Amino acid sequence: MSRRLRGWRGIFTSELTVEDMRLLIGQDIGLPYLLPLALEVLRENRMANGHMYEGDLLSAVLTSNPSVRAEYPELGRELRVIVSKLTDLRPYLQRKVERFLVPERGHPGGL
Repeated sequence: MSRRLRGWRGIFTSELTVEDMRLLIGQDIGLPYLLPLALEVLRENRMANGHMYEGDLLSAVLTSNPSVRAEYPELGRELRVIVSKLTDLRPYLQRKVERFLVPERGHPGGL
């Protein structure tokens, strides 16, 4: 994984694939830059996937460090809009959506 992460140095964010974003967001790398790009993808395809499973980008975004969404509340608001339109999710993804929507102690929910 670390070798692959080093390989992304110097790559323009516009060149990243859904899988690249999923991996980087999953490692909480570059969230202020990557979350807006991921949300752009998710607006078009809420169940966009890299190489793991349908919805794996959404899963990575939902479980990313909430402090970034607290610092950039518009990201949390937009993500709430995206997940509010989802129906018939598989149980593992539904649980992640529910955890995102329920405020945590010390964090203003998904915002």
